[in-house]
Amino acid sequence: MTRKSLRYAVLAAITTALALTVAFPGSPVRSAPHRSAVAAPTRIMPLGDSITAGPGCWRALLWNQLRSAGYSAIDFVGSASDGGSCNYGFSYDGDHEGHGGYSAVGIADNNQLPPWLSAARPDVVVMHLGTNDLWGGWQSMDTILAAFTKLVGQMRANNPSMRILVSQIIPHHGCATCPADTVTLNNRIPGWAAGLSTAQSPIVVVDQWTGFDAATDTGDGVHPNDSGFRKMADRFHPALARVLGGTVPSTPTPSATPSPSPSTPPPGNGRCTATYRTVSQWSGGFQGEVSVRNDTTAATTAWTATVSLGGGQQVSQAWNATTTQAGTTVTARNVGWNGGLAPGGSTSFGFLASATGGNPAPTVSCTVS
Repeated sequence: MTRKSLRYAVLAAITTALALTVAFPGSPVRSAPHRSAVAAPTRIMPLGDSITAGPGCWRALLWNQLRSAGYSAIDFVGSASDGGSCNYGFSYDGDHEGHGGYSAVGIADNNQLPPWLSAARPDVVVMHLGTNDLWGGWQSMDTILAAFTKLVGQMRANNPSMRILVSQIIPHHGCATCPADTVTLNNRIPGWAAGLSTAQSPIVVVDQWTGFDAATDTGDGVHPNDSGFRKMADRFHPALARVLGGTVPSTPTPSATPSPSPSTPPPGNGRCTATYRTVSQWSGGFQGEVSVRNDTTAATTAWTATVSLGGGQQVSQAWNATTTQAGTTVTARNVGWNGGLAPGGSTSFGFLASATGGNPAPTVSCTVS
C-alpha cells in the first residue's frame, strides 16, 4: 500500500468511527446551531420638540396601542429617554428624539439630525415639528418647509427606504400670530408632502389639527395634557399601523371623531343648508368651520354663506372661501375650485376670529347658484 493510500485509509477509518460514535444508541446527538428566522424589529424614531420630549406621553400610548394590536416587533429609538415617566399602568419603550425648544429650521441649519440618525438607525420617523418655528411670526413658511425638505433628504441619505410620518401640528396659541400661522403651515404640508413622497420612501401626512381643542387638550395653549396626548396617539396609530403593515395611507387619516362645540343647524332654504361648529377656542379667539350642502337636484356653480356673529367677534383669516365683514355679518363666497357642488354635495371653509368676553355660536345661512 502506498503512503497516499494509507493516509486515505486512516482518514476513512476515523470518519467511520466518528459516525458510529454519533449514531450509537444513547449517545447525545448535537444538531447544528439554529439560526432564528425572526425578523429584526422595526425601528421607529419619534422626532420633535417638547411636545414629543416632555413628557410626550402620546408616545407611551402609541406604543401600547401598537403592541395591543399585535405589532410586537417594534423598537422606539432615539438618543433621549423619558425613563418611563408616563404612568399609565403599562410598560413602554421610552426612547425618542424629542428636544424641548428645538425648531425644524434650527435642526436643519445646524445639521443635528444626521448624527441622531446614525446612532438610532430608524426605519420609520414619526415627526411633529414646527411649533417653535412659528413663535413671533418672523419666519416664513417657505423657510420652514425648506427645512422639512432638508430633513427628509438627510433621512433618506441615512436610509433610502425611510418611511416618514409628518404631522399637521396641533393648535398653537403661544403668541398672537401663532394660531393663524399654524393654519397656514398645516394647509401647506399636504401639498409639500405630495411633491416629495416616493414609492421607496413615502411621506404620510397625519392630521393632528382637526378636533384638537387647545382650550381643553393643552395645559398652556401649546403643550398637550392627557386628553391631548390621547388624541395624538389616536391619530398616529392608524397611520403608523398601516405603514408597518406595508400599506401607505394616501391622505391624512384621522382616527378619532372630532368633538366640535355644539351648534344647531338652521333649516335649509330649499336650495342649500349651512351648518357651523367651533373647532377650537382659547382666551381671546377661536377657530370656526362652516359647511355648505347643495340641496338642489342640479349641480351648482357658486355659493355664498352668511355668518351672523353675536359677540363682537372679528374674523382675521379665512381659508377655502373669500370673506368680507360688515359689522356683525361675515359674507363668505366660494373660491374657484369649490363652487361646483353636485346634488347633495358639500364643502366647508374655516376661519379664525378674535372674541372678547363670551363667544356665542353664530347663526349661518347660505344660497347657491
